[in-house]
Amino acid sequence: MNETATAHRAWDNLWRTPEGRADWQTPEADVLDGARLVRDRGGRRALDLGCGVGRHAMALAGLGFETAALDGSETGIRELRTQAAAASLAVEAGVGYMTALPYPDAAFDYVLSFNVIYHGDGQIVRRAIAEIARVLRPGGVYQGTMLSKRNANYGEGTEIAPDTFVRDGDGDKDHPHFYCDAAGLVALFAGFELLSLTDREHSKPGSWHWHLLAEHKQFQ
Repeated sequence: MNETATAHRAWDNLWRTPEGRADWQTPEADVLDGARLVRDRGGRRALDLGCGVGRHAMALAGLGFETAALDGSETGIRELRTQAAAASLAVEAGVGYMTALPYPDAAFDYVLSFNVIYHGDGQIVRRAIAEIARVLRPGGVYQGTMLSKRNANYGEGTEIAPDTFVRDGDGDKDHPHFYCDAAGLVALFAGFELLSLTDREHSKPGSWHWHLLAEHKQFQ
């Protein structure tokens, strides 16, 4: 693991308590919409990359996907396994990192990575995208988010690499975060055909994120 990809350590600490996990229990509505789209197109095998405590992995399993889930946080994976067992849902959950996915080529019809792969510098992001493309079958669908340069935190802290900033002593922002504009995002996902792309705020003012749904190209 590259030492700029360290944000999972902050999340691991957060998820040790019920209070820390409280905001990470409800699946995002657009994730559910994307997953249903893939299911209706015949997709059956899904990966929740950076699954946290498992809100989306549980939802994917509930929608009928054969679901794998991966996260660098042992606490998150332990919580997911507990919840999945209690709900009698089959989720293949394990600890691992986005730059070296422990899955064979073309293993998935759908890969989800919500608020995950921008935790690192540009090199880390490109490696994560390459791994996503490797494990996603041609014609499969990727759904994820990236930090927008419109985000209020862009330019804050120390720039450790191009468009990559660290804010010391600020929890999750204590680790590298990579930001991009639309042109940069399209270049990063050159191996994909964008199905939708929007830049919108999350719960906090100024929390702009790109939301993308993209199909892995059949031929490159």
